[in-house]
Amino acid sequence: MAALRRGVFGFRSFRLSTFLLNSSRQKVVSRDRVPFLFRCNYSKLALGFGTGLCAVPFSKKSEDLTHEALIKRAVSLVTNSANTYLSQTTLALVDTLTEYTKALYTLISIQKRYVGLIGKLNPNEEDAIWQLVIRSRVEVNEKQEDCKRFESNWMNAVNLSERAAEAAYVAGADQASVFARSHLQMSQTQVEEARQLSLKAERMLAEVQADEIRRTAQQAETSESAAGLEEEIPDAYLRED
Repeated sequence: MAALRRGVFGFRSFRLSTFLLNSSRQKVVSRDRVPFLFRCNYSKLALGFGTGLCAVPFSKKSEDLTHEALIKRAVSLVTNSANTYLSQTTLALVDTLTEYTKALYTLISIQKRYVGLIGKLNPNEEDAIWQLVIRSRVEVNEKQEDCKRFESNWMNAVNLSERAAEAAYVAGADQASVFARSHLQMSQTQVEEARQLSLKAERMLAEVQADEIRRTAQQAETSESAAGLEEEIPDAYLRED
């Protein structure tokens, strides 16, 4: 009986020791849990108040998650967005300049045809060709307004790309900066080529219009001279009589 009592007492002592040990561990965990949660929430707060960057855990020991690396990553995203904006506005402006140039050549063709027929058309034919000229001029003006609107967007994109490239350079994202600048140069080259074609067409139209004015003036002088001769002929006959 004495041995049995000693066994029961030893078992109870073991259970009591185990319980006290587990209780002390739980208290330690509960005390350590509050600072750990605070540290996690503080990291999220520093990375953007629970927005997209909160999914990126910050650690000073990781080379990919240093402040410098995160800034480079962010500025690379900015340059990519700026390049996309520039590409879209460049395409819109180049297409619009091309359509404007086509409209100019259509007007040039119609006016050249009219200049060649000055003095040879009856009133109905002249009115019909002038209706074509008017419609063509309206289309040219509309395309020109489109060019101005898209050029404004393109200039904003150019300014944004220049700033993004500069920001990438300052942040040390050399590759993003170089790519942004090369993309900007290519865009400017494309727009300049399309613009030169439209300027050439504008000069040709100005020459045709000047030729039209000159031919119209000559035709008016010829008509006045012919009318003067017709008025002088009866007077000559009267003097002969």
